[in-house]
Amino acid sequence: MRPWTRAALAALAVLAAGCTIQADGNGGIEVRGAFAQTRTASDFQWQGALAPGQTVEIKGVNGAIDARPSPSGQVEVVAERSGRRNDPEEVRIQVVQHGGGVTVCAVYPNPDGPENECVPGSGGRMRVKNNDVKVHFTVRVPAGVGFTGRTVNGGVDADNLDGTLVLVTVNGSVTFSTTGYAEATTVNGSIRGALGSSDWPDTLDFETVNGSITLDLPEGLSTTVEASTVNGSISTDFPLTVQGRFSRRRLTGTIGNGGRRLQLETVNGGISLRKR
Repeated sequence: MRPWTRAALAALAVLAAGCTIQADGNGGIEVRGAFAQTRTASDFQWQGALAPGQTVEIKGVNGAIDARPSPSGQVEVVAERSGRRNDPEEVRIQVVQHGGGVTVCAVYPNPDGPENECVPGSGGRMRVKNNDVKVHFTVRVPAGVGFTGRTVNGGVDADNLDGTLVLVTVNGSVTFSTTGYAEATTVNGSIRGALGSSDWPDTLDFETVNGSITLDLPEGLSTTVEASTVNGSISTDFPLTVQGRFSRRRLTGTIGNGGRRLQLETVNGGISLRKR
């Protein structure tokens, strides 16, 4: 095959991938565009056993978190790293095993300050400065094991699980379903979930700013509901005894015998409680 033919075929392949080309001044071509700039690191994988009642926790910054049931009965974590400007290998994946279970973090470099650290729960230092590396976590969770997913820029999706869930993001939606109970928080995104159990011990919080909240709840639910929205409405499939003045945008009331609390708050979006 002639050299110019090879160059032409290469150019066509690059254009098909959404990139641009231009002459490099030496009879060759220079490739520019998203495809040419995106870099990936080898997938991180971890597998281990947790006892029922323990929790697997994922802490990311840039990137989505997806959780599904484990067919093996073990916790399985895969982290896919990719970046355009920054090297994905700069972001290390750290595993911290502790009495409550295991915490897996995407630890970014912090060139202007102390090192970031992977700490269970809401503590720890996870600062990111102008680093565009995304880490997409895929997690397999055994039955009876709890799941906590925390990120900043990305959605959190935990489907068909069998345990207690805590799901937190800032820029992204949250979706979930569990045979247990859950709570979720975001800022720019909606919350949509299904709870199989209504025996949470104290209070469940669901909070967003720009998005709706839709929950599917068990029929035999007994709870005290506090719900509020600014630009939206509140609806429920459950008979609800309202305390104080009824409002389309704010209410306090009881379902069943009351007791444990269910708090729901948004600004721009509606709130809907549905029977499973």
